[in-house]
Parts: sequence; C-alpha cells; structure tokens
Amino acid sequence: MLNYIWAGLIIASFAFAGVYDANDLARDRYRNGQPLAVQLDYPEAFDADRRTLPVEISIAPDAYAAFYGSAPPASSTWSGTLVQTSDGRQLRFDSGAALPEPLATIRGVSRSNDDELQGRITALDGGSAQVVFEPVRFVKMNAIASAALDFAETAAEIALGLIGVLALFLGILRIAEEAGLVQSLVRFVRPVLRPLFPDVPADHPALGMIALNLTANIFGLGNAATPFGIKAMEELQTLNPSEDTATDAMVMLLAINTASVQLIPPVLLLALMGLQINQLIFAIILTTGASLVVAITAAKLYSRLPASRASNPQRGTL
Repeated sequence: MLNYIWAGLIIASFAFAGVYDANDLARDRYRNGQPLAVQLDYPEAFDADRRTLPVEISIAPDAYAAFYGSAPPASSTWSGTLVQTSDGRQLRFDSGAALPEPLATIRGVSRSNDDELQGRITALDGGSAQVVFEPVRFVKMNAIASAALDFAETAAEIALGLIGVLALFLGILRIAEEAGLVQSLVRFVRPVLRPLFPDVPADHPALGMIALNLTANIFGLGNAATPFGIKAMEELQTLNPSEDTATDAMVMLLAINTASVQLIPPVLLLALMGLQINQLIFAIILTTGASLVVAITAAKLYSRLPASRASNPQRGTL
C-alpha cells in the first residue's frame, strides 16, 4: 500500500509541475529572448577596451512591472560588472544580490560559477542598455529532478554512515546476548513492558531488545536506537506466523518509536545548540511524553477494532 501512496505522490508532483510549467510557457513569464531595458551608471570612466568594468544597474520599477507583469520591485538598483567576452558584452549582477522575481529564478538558470545573474548585452548606448537573459523553461520539472538527485545522494550518504553504527552496536548486542545480559534485562523490565506487549512471552528476548531500543531513544541516542529497534522487530517476527502482516506487538513498538520519548535531548541537537538546549529540555520532555501517551493509546485502541482483530496474524494463537 505504501508503494502505491509514494507512486501517487510522485505522479501528482510531476502533474502539478507540468501544469505550472505549461502555464509559465503560455504566459511567457520569463520573457525568453526579449531584451530588458536597464540603466548603467559607471563609477569609473567608461573604457570600451577594458575587459571588466564595475557598474551600478538600475531598472525603472514601473518598466520592470510592465515587462514581467509583476508588482514593482522594492529595490531597483544593484551592483554589477560589465564584462567583455569573445561572444560580446555580458552584464553580471553581483553574487548575493537581492533580486526580485522572476529575476531570482532566472539567476538559478543563468548564473555563473560565482552565483551571479548574467545576461547578454544586445545594445549599449552610454548609460542605456538592452539585456537578454538565458531562456528559462520547465522550472518546476527541473526543481523536482534536482531534488530527487540531491536526496538520492543524501540517502546514500546516510546509508553508508549507518553501516559503521549498525556494525558497532549489533556487535555489542551480540556480546551481551552471549554473556546473558539480555536475559537479565528481560527479567528486570518485564513488569513494565508486559502490559504494553501482552502477546510476547515473559522470557522472550524481544523484551530485552525493546528495552534497549527505548533506553537509547530516551537518552537521545538515535543512532544506537536504530540497530536495537531492528533487532527487536526481528525477535518479534519469530512470534509472527505471517511474513507480510504486522502483529499488535510490532505496531505498538513502531508507535512508541514514532513518539520517541526523550529525557535527554538528541546528541545532534546538543552539538548544534550547546548550553542553550537547557531552555528546551522541559518542553522536549513534556511534548515527547504526551506523544508517547497518545501513541500507546492509539495503538491499543486500533488493536481492538474489528478489522484490526480480523487481520491480526496471532488471532488464532491468542
């Protein structure tokens, strides 16, 4: 089911982007190929032989609004450079200039290596110039494609980074199992976890894995909680007669992990905020505690619904 939802979201995003881009093309929002009139002021004496010449660029607000069919810009003067190239003169707006729309979008397409908006000078007469920018098409489609590639790279980096963490904590977990520490932990946490996971046998190692997972979450050790949670699910699967349907215990564990109750802020948040995190500790405990109660209540109520009971893989063994 989740795959269908993701597929539907992807199709909807491309459909929205297609309609948006088609509307831009029909309106010619970016005035592709049409020259924009600008005024140039030269802080230094104009020299046609100089390769680069600093300029102050100004555009009449009313003319800008009429040209692009938009509201007049709040600022209509920017610093820039007049550059002589083998293909003719170029006008470049300084990097970081606060540009109004649609020039800000055009910069994303026609920027140079220094993140400058640049356009081709088609006519230059003293302080008056005509500038043609690079054509802009399929903005939303390109944005979706770029985001997909960026997040694919991010996903690969996260996956590779988790390999070491998973190997470390699963190795520690294996040592704890061989040493009997997990069974000792099961006996210790049994009174607390049994009401939440009544379908799990009292001496089952899944309770120990669940306890380790919740402890890691409580103390803000998200990277440590991941391998413990995976191992807990694997142990719960040993009690599941179905390979494709979650049991009530699995749903409860997922709900509790989603609530992510925490007494200590996450390590990443501590690294980012330092001592300022002290101002958020009470809020973090309050909100995660409330979310935990809601998650447990929701999982319990959901398990009692007729449809949920009918789909429970353990219904014949309870």
